[in-house]
Amino acid sequence: MLSQEMVKLGTNRSVIRDLFEYGNKRKEEIGADKVFDFSLGNPSVPAPSCVKEAALDLLQNGDELLLHSYTSAQGDAGVRKTIADYINAQHGTNLTADSLYITVGAAASLTISLKALAEEGDEFITFAPFFPEYRVFVENTGSKLVVVDSDPKDFQIDSAAFEQAITPHTKGIILNSPNNPSGVVIREECIKRVCEILEKKQREYGHAIFLIADEPYRELVYGEVKVPYLMNYYDNTIVCYSYSKSLSLPGERIGYIAVSDKAEDWKMIYAAICGAGRALGYVCAPSMFQQVVARCMGQTSDVSVYKKNRDLLYNALTEYGYRCIKPDGAFYLFVEALEKDANAFAEKAKEFELLIVPADSFGTPGFVRISYCVSTEQIERALPAFQALAESYR
Repeated sequence: MLSQEMVKLGTNRSVIRDLFEYGNKRKEEIGADKVFDFSLGNPSVPAPSCVKEAALDLLQNGDELLLHSYTSAQGDAGVRKTIADYINAQHGTNLTADSLYITVGAAASLTISLKALAEEGDEFITFAPFFPEYRVFVENTGSKLVVVDSDPKDFQIDSAAFEQAITPHTKGIILNSPNNPSGVVIREECIKRVCEILEKKQREYGHAIFLIADEPYRELVYGEVKVPYLMNYYDNTIVCYSYSKSLSLPGERIGYIAVSDKAEDWKMIYAAICGAGRALGYVCAPSMFQQVVARCMGQTSDVSVYKKNRDLLYNALTEYGYRCIKPDGAFYLFVEALEKDANAFAEKAKEFELLIVPADSFGTPGFVRISYCVSTEQIERALPAFQALAESYR
């Protein structure tokens, strides 16, 4: 017999991946230039030059044996120190190499962290809208995901609803800012209130409640927007990070977990992280790209392209009559569907060769996600289709 739970996950792909595969088939049928695929968060902006330069130098001048060898299970010590030093310089923390665990992208960071923390009967809270795989990751530990609705006006956290959702079974919360799918950056005053509530509940229940910061979009912000670094606001914080978006390296699968040195029994937490990585088989992330990212600290892809795409799409769609949440970060536009059923709206959009993701699985029915990490030219070509879609509802 097979695990029916795993069979279900394997045969029922995420709505995002399903739409992406539909788009690939449609492109073969009518041509890629006629399909406007806004499904995946797959960066279209090339990696910064430091990535190619580092990779070439390592390949041409590095120790070939070491370059492709196993590192320590938690990642190369020198790489971990480089990342820790960078975080300390940026955010005034006191991390060391032994605060960092190098991972195969943010998905591994989250699954390892949850596995390290979860015990039978635990609950983890997140805020709608949220990345749908959170549910898979949490439930795979045997824990329960509790979803708290955000303020529908601006998708900031509703602190009263959050406080009400915490129970003695709450082991932690997952906070994603900039947010996928809304692009919202959680404001500092909101972060402070969340942390005050967590501190209060820790005292009330007599056990640690962890804040898991999911931060793959940290550097993708526009204008003067600042993303609060959560270790500076709450001691029991674990940061999950990926270079997939900042360096446009989603296919290389490289990221890290950082455990705050102020966390309760942080060395034991780190040991649990190492143990969870072992149990899940997530040891020794790709060796070469550990070295590559260590040489690219502080570098990012050209974020101005995403800003240009955001402004172009947001301004056009609002002009056409759509209600859009203006994103301060990431590369997604969250749009209210023009009918109550977002799935039906997304199906209607296919008639215009527009591939947009209904947000029911993100915990926010009635909205769709449009991923604008595509070429500006694709957005320009798609605008008449978005206008025609809007007009079809009038």
